[in-house]
Amino acid sequence: MTALLRRSGWKVNRKRVHRIWREQGLKVPIRQRKKSRLWLEGGRSVRLKPQRRGHVWCYDFAYERTEDGRPARILTVTDEYTREALAARARRSFPSRDVIEVLQDLMLTHGTPEHIRSDNGPEFIAEEIRTWLAQNSVKTCYIKPGAPWENAYCESFISRVRDELLDREIFFTLQEAQVMLERFRIDYNTVRPHSALGYMSPLEAIEAA
Repeated sequence: MTALLRRSGWKVNRKRVHRIWREQGLKVPIRQRKKSRLWLEGGRSVRLKPQRRGHVWCYDFAYERTEDGRPARILTVTDEYTREALAARARRSFPSRDVIEVLQDLMLTHGTPEHIRSDNGPEFIAEEIRTWLAQNSVKTCYIKPGAPWENAYCESFISRVRDELLDREIFFTLQEAQVMLERFRIDYNTVRPHSALGYMSPLEAIEAA
């Protein structure tokens, strides 16, 4: 928020913004318990770190319901290096062939990633999608079961979607949800500053590289 205010021309101090934020009763992130990383012998970390754009993508699902009580599954795809949200697609169900369809569209636009990270959900470990990824020379990185923090970039994006969109809006149709998700994704990529990117948006950081 401080970065957004400064971008708009306000001369503000971060501590002052933080104090006003608390006084107004706005949400303050809950302190999370620290998680230990997985280590191999010799102190080498198991987790693959992104080194460049297109090096590692990650994907995961968020869950929502429309006003009629019917479920909606939201597939999110993120470039871990640039923090760019590549997709946020809503459907009633997401079998493996539909996941492949989304990835295929993204690869036509952004190129093929070297690795893709996910949990061990049935859509991600299905033989159909593993075979398709191998045919396209994409290596899979599966996180340890019960360790969602190992897919931190997806978890971060989904938590933003949850806090700022899904928990605030009532969706009467799946089409309405998709329109709102796409608006959020574009704003996330073009406007929202990220501390890890020097308080630039993902697309600003890409252009500056």
